[in-house]
This record gives sequence, structure tokens and C-alpha cells, in this order.
Amino acid sequence: MSWANRFKGRIDRDDEEDPAGSLRIRTLAFYLPQFHPIPENNQWWGEGFTEWTNVTRAQPQFPGHYQPHLPADLGFYDLRLPETQFAQAAMAREYGVYGFCYYHYWFNGKRLLHRPLDTVLRSGAPDFPFCLCWANENWTRAWDGHEREILIEQKYSHQDDLAHIRWLAEVFHDPRYISVDGKPLFLVYRANRFPDARRTTDTWREEAARLGVGELYLCKVESLPDERQEPPELLGFDAAVDFQPDWRNLGRPIGRDRISRMMSGLGLSSPGYQRHAVYDYETVVEGMLRRKPVSYKRYPCVAPSWDNTARRQTGACILTGSTPELYGSWLRRVVEGFQPFGPGEDLIFLNAWNEWAEGNHLEPCQKWGLSYLKATKSAIEGV
Repeated sequence: MSWANRFKGRIDRDDEEDPAGSLRIRTLAFYLPQFHPIPENNQWWGEGFTEWTNVTRAQPQFPGHYQPHLPADLGFYDLRLPETQFAQAAMAREYGVYGFCYYHYWFNGKRLLHRPLDTVLRSGAPDFPFCLCWANENWTRAWDGHEREILIEQKYSHQDDLAHIRWLAEVFHDPRYISVDGKPLFLVYRANRFPDARRTTDTWREEAARLGVGELYLCKVESLPDERQEPPELLGFDAAVDFQPDWRNLGRPIGRDRISRMMSGLGLSSPGYQRHAVYDYETVVEGMLRRKPVSYKRYPCVAPSWDNTARRQTGACILTGSTPELYGSWLRRVVEGFQPFGPGEDLIFLNAWNEWAEGNHLEPCQKWGLSYLKATKSAIEGV
């Protein structure tokens, strides 16, 4: 039976506000919608471009380097096909993922990569929980090294804040939309990019109340180092999300010192170690677990891996040596140590469901199959 056919009827799940507290945590996986062609990508990157274009051209950069990452069970899917989203939802549900956090691309009212979400909203299917994360960055040619060449710019204004929340309000009314204690959950990837974050969040809250949405639950994503400098409440947010990897705590790249370069028998003399920043996954995980707790509400996050050499010929970041066992151990320790902050504040994020060009995916690949998803379920269930 295909994964799409396994998804039948409504999801039998515990209510997020169950007074008996039967649901201790909800795991939300970041979801990339760039697996279907759009006119803008055709113009910028070539006809028919999707994320698979990057994925399939990746090459190993040093001995033992796992590239390319190629899909298994779901294949090279096209998100224009509803069957793909049914299959993804069925797979996520079976292995303990509560919902998807779709990246949302809004540029002064212009939306990009919106077809998968629009299909979900219009059709009412699959019946799988979701929320949105506004990926509010300029789109540049960073993938091919030309970071200063802007393809589409992110601009901010009070009028755009109003237009944005008015569009979002319609999405928040969807019965599948994830909430925290009855408040729609909305994430912002780069809150520090706002010229006046407090004005934006105040505008959103006031307009949402006027539109009958009620209160919002806003989270700033601690994506890059400058997003970790201020507590979320100073910018008008309710909490933060600990994006992984935490780039400030990766340690020293391996193969960069003189002794390592001399250890040719271990392959550390490979030029790939000089072209890219390579870190040991297990060492990174231990470093993440040793970090001091913060004084504000911050939801934890775990990453199965990271390797964006599919996008970058030089200057990529690679976490090498990830296995389902190491990932599962990290997630299990996070689950065991996490106490929800309050009603509905029970979220753990997974980065990511399908970031294939960043070597960062729970979806099965040809090397590991379903092993990362099985590790996810085991960690959540305490097996």
C-alpha cells in the first residue's frame, strides 16, 4: 500500500488542550515547499528548476562524505501533486511528527512557492496540523556565491504589516492550523530584520483582535547568531525557537589544523576540508546539550544532519558522521529534559522534514531509508 493510500479520513489525535494532559509534547517539522517549478525560479535558475536540481548535482567532498542525498520511498516528488502531500502527512503521522511548519514567502504582498499551501487550504486535505514560518529574507544568488545579487528584496512598512496579517487571518481560521492555548502560532525567521519589531508585532496583534482572530502566539526563530542576542519579549514575541544547528556553538572545523592535515591516512588532507567547514555531528550534539539554559521561553530543536554542499561549491557547512542512532539519542535527551511552559506550550521543533539540499531531512533517503523517522518515533515514545 502506498503512503498516500494510508492516509484515510481525519487524523485520530489527542486534542492539544486535553485537560487530562495526555499529550505532553508536539513535534513540529520545518517544511520546505520548493519542490515544484515557479516562474521566478525558471527565470533565475533555469527552466524547470526545483530543489531537486541542486540535490542531484551534489558530489562527495572528501573520503567518506555522504553525498548526494537521494530520496527513497517518496522519490523525486512534485508538490503540485496532492498525492505527494497525502503521502508526506501519512509518513509524518506514522512516525510521531505532530505537524508541519511550512516556510512562508511574503514580499510586500507577493507570495512565492505558495502552491502546496494553497492546495491544502483550498481542498481541506490532508487533515494534518500545520503552521507557518515567515522566511523574511531577501532572495539572493547565495547558492552560487553571488550573495550581493538580490533576486527579490524584502521591504517593510506599516501598510504591509496590515496587509500581511489580514491575509494570515484567513489561514489562522483553518481548523488544522496549530495553536498554543487557542492562539494561532506564527514564526518569524529573521525578526531582527524588522526596522521596528515591536511596532510590527503590536500591529499584528491589534489587527488580529479586530478581525476576530483573537490573541496570537508569536515566536522568533533564533536562526543566525544575531537572532540570539535579544529575548523575544523585547521584540514583542511570546517565545523563541532554537534553530539547529546553532552556528555559534559548532566548535572548531576538523581538518583545519596542521596536525590534521598531516593525517592523510584518515583522509583529513583532502581539499574538501579546506573548501568547506566540516564538523563532527556527535561532537556538535554534545556541545548543544551542554549549552546553558536561557532565561526566557525557548522551544528546543533537533536536526538530523546538515550539509549544504548541494547549494555551495565552496564555503558550505557540513556536519559529518550523523547516524539515526546519534540523532535519536539527541532527540530523546531533549524530550526527556523538556517541560512545557504552560497550556499548549509543548512544542519541540525538528529541522527539517525535507531540506534535501541542506542534507537535512527526515524523509527517507537511499542510504538510511526510514531509520531517521523510526528514531524519531522511538525518542518521542521513550522506547
